[in-house]
Amino acid sequence: MDMFLNIFVAAVLAGTPLLFGTVGEIINEKVGHLNLGVEGMMSIGACAGFMVGYMTDNFVLALIASFVAAALSSLIYAVLTVTFMANQNVTGLTLTIFGVGLSNFVGIYMLSKSENGTLKLPANITEQMRDIHIPVLSDLPVVGKLLFSYNPFVYIGIIIAVIVGFYLYRTRIGLNVRAIGENPAAADAGGIKVAKLKYINLLIGGGICGIGGAYCSMIINGGVWINNNVGGLGWIAVALVIFASWKPTHAIGGSFIFGALRVLKYYIPKSVFPFPNAFYDMLPFLITAIVLVIASIRQSKENNIPKSCGVNYFREER
Repeated sequence: MDMFLNIFVAAVLAGTPLLFGTVGEIINEKVGHLNLGVEGMMSIGACAGFMVGYMTDNFVLALIASFVAAALSSLIYAVLTVTFMANQNVTGLTLTIFGVGLSNFVGIYMLSKSENGTLKLPANITEQMRDIHIPVLSDLPVVGKLLFSYNPFVYIGIIIAVIVGFYLYRTRIGLNVRAIGENPAAADAGGIKVAKLKYINLLIGGGICGIGGAYCSMIINGGVWINNNVGGLGWIAVALVIFASWKPTHAIGGSFIFGALRVLKYYIPKSVFPFPNAFYDMLPFLITAIVLVIASIRQSKENNIPKSCGVNYFREER
């Protein structure tokens, strides 16, 4: 039982940045944009969140900074693909290269200015990111550790996923967003402001991805700045969108499953499975590739990619 609890908790913690990236990308794709810049937006959010936290010693400000910085990077993507109708795939890939490069550049610059050549978050902000202890609930046997023993990012991620799910599937604006993703010309003819909703949702999705990046730099790395701290999680998040069938609430379970794959090497005895650690490091990416292959073969009307995803909308052609 203790082993199961430990694996479950570790899977949740390892899957949390994937949850943010997946939910952010779901919003992007639901509005008709296949944004391959998730890795870049997460990297920019990681840099902004860490640096603001480092300089202000305030967790809330760091969280806001990660959201705003990633949203601004997403604005670049939005302008290029919505207004100038640039190729979405190329623009997304460029955003990834730009985001990772900018994050590393700022990190190296800040490291060169530090006294001892390292950047570590102050003790106060580290304390604010510790696991939340909820009186009575956190002390419950088994259930307390399973549900009430996590840092603030975990609960924020789950709340965001639930809110986004409600927004997309239970509100009129969400219905309009899904209509744009399926047929922007018909939505436009029906009086829906296509460009406006595209901009808003692309920025929101990018900002959510940025919070996932902040988790990587502030939690996973132990509050010490390391370059390339997102480490490919943005690419896994893109595949997780398919795994979650474009539903934010399904992304919660999917991200934790992939989180479990990331921590398997710490819990599987090598005497039973004598694989090197590199095999377990590769496993999430292998499963990601398998998910993409299966999704390309499977045909499902209910759980399929929005029809206009990846295709720019030119109003004069409708």
